[in-house]
Amino acid sequence: MRPPAFWFDRQPGLAARLLTPLSCLWQIGGRINARRSEPFRAERPVICIGNVNLGGTGKTPVAIEVGRALVAAGAYPHFISRGYGGALTARTTRVEPERHSALDVGDEPLLLARTAPTWIGADRVTSAKAAVAAGASHLILDDGFQNNSLIKDRSFLVVDSAIGFGNGCVVPAGPLRERVEDALSRADAVILLGDGPAPGAIESRKIPCFRGRLTPDRPETLPVGSRVMAFAGIGRPEKFFATLRDMHLDIVATRAFPDHHRYSEADTSAILAESQRLQAIAVTTEKDFVKLPPVIQNRILAVGVHVTWHDATPVSLISFATNQ
Repeated sequence: MRPPAFWFDRQPGLAARLLTPLSCLWQIGGRINARRSEPFRAERPVICIGNVNLGGTGKTPVAIEVGRALVAAGAYPHFISRGYGGALTARTTRVEPERHSALDVGDEPLLLARTAPTWIGADRVTSAKAAVAAGASHLILDDGFQNNSLIKDRSFLVVDSAIGFGNGCVVPAGPLRERVEDALSRADAVILLGDGPAPGAIESRKIPCFRGRLTPDRPETLPVGSRVMAFAGIGRPEKFFATLRDMHLDIVATRAFPDHHRYSEADTSAILAESQRLQAIAVTTEKDFVKLPPVIQNRILAVGVHVTWHDATPVSLISFATNQ
């Protein structure tokens, strides 16, 4: 799904107002689901990295940074993910990057598994129990902020300062999974990514806020001025394209796909043909790269990102996350 432009208007427009009744039904459904489940208390601390927007805020890079910081501190964290789009999500599965593909476990779990053991499955409680049995010292939920099945010891809400909360409406009238006020009431802290100002709703609550930005990891084979044909299937492809421009690359063409897009043979053939025609390097995100067939991965470059903290070190963030 590609988000409609009116989701990011400063104020709700006509389209948003017309869809408001459906937003109310969405919220009622979410509250009913929350009341049906009794949260489970895991035997290890649960740290949730989530968002209130539908995709594209940077929560997975933040989750990876939290995992890396815990590992550096001598802990043994495990990630828990829904494994969106994976064929194996019906049951709890430990991700094995050497054996599983994105079609099996989803794209984000493959990235998480580079840092720490990762579990996928529709039932997060079962995944949490499996992780504890395997020796986890901490459980990091990548997403799951709106999921009520596990009691969270710390909940971080990741917000992209460039878009904030869009038009402030709940899906389908806007980009939000729930009302901002409801989300902030359950958040222990906000992680604000980007150089823009904090949305007013955050400042008015005076909630703890850790600031950072997503910094690209430049491949050695992609020097300044390289001629690039960029493609991405993420929540906000234009954000990735802007990142490449900031890297001072010569972007001669872009192709945007829906979030979690599964690349077909026709897609990859067209991408490679266009890059060859334009005499450009085909470049994509790490999240997209892991979904590509291995046979063509050596013909495409992936640009990853990491979090650079503004006013907080990973040590202070982890101290806050683990101070129960």
